[in-house]
Amino acid sequence: MVDLHCILNVECRPGEPELSLTLPSQIPLFPLSNVVLFPDVYLPLHVFEDRYRAMTRDALAGSTLIGMAVLREGWQEVQAGAPPIYATGCAGAIVHHEPLDDGRFNIVLQGVSRFEVVSEPPTTTPYRIAQVRWHEEADATGDRMPLTRLRRQVEALLLPAVARGEVRMPQGMSDQALINAVCQALDVPVVEKLALLEKSDVLTRGTALLPILERLLISRPGSGRIH
Repeated sequence: MVDLHCILNVECRPGEPELSLTLPSQIPLFPLSNVVLFPDVYLPLHVFEDRYRAMTRDALAGSTLIGMAVLREGWQEVQAGAPPIYATGCAGAIVHHEPLDDGRFNIVLQGVSRFEVVSEPPTTTPYRIAQVRWHEEADATGDRMPLTRLRRQVEALLLPAVARGEVRMPQGMSDQALINAVCQALDVPVVEKLALLEKSDVLTRGTALLPILERLLISRPGSGRIH
């Protein structure tokens, strides 16, 4: 269960400077079964497995980028090697890290860009490496009015929860960031959330978000949580 209040008020931090990164052709992969990262959105992670501790250390010493990928159904049945993943993912930059005494990390990623896994070349690292093709968010520039109208529709749907004090909409978030944040906050099957990430631009993503948000809010009236 994901709380919109948490996503929109903690992980999304309006006012922070935009990242300026050179996107490499290869990135480390962090596959999870139930997490989809979206561009512009913040994601806190607790890193405890040895291979991902190594990945975090290497990322901090390099580009700071980690590619969040989604494991395909049946991944539990893969006893060795690399369980299958969906091709579309989102890379996040480590914008905060807290090393713990026993080698674990608490980190916060900021979603940077969507990618498509082209291949996984052989590696000597304990974690997976992907050759990726980057996908720019097409609505990041250009005519903003359609996206602003869409943002207002999303805010209107959330207005009852805002009025009850269950959700506080942060000030200063861009239209794109807010739509992506709500997509990330949805508590829906991971493949449904991944389908939103796969949309070619934020306007198309937000248009697909509206009926999902309507369905969830109607099914759970009076709750600030999205089920």
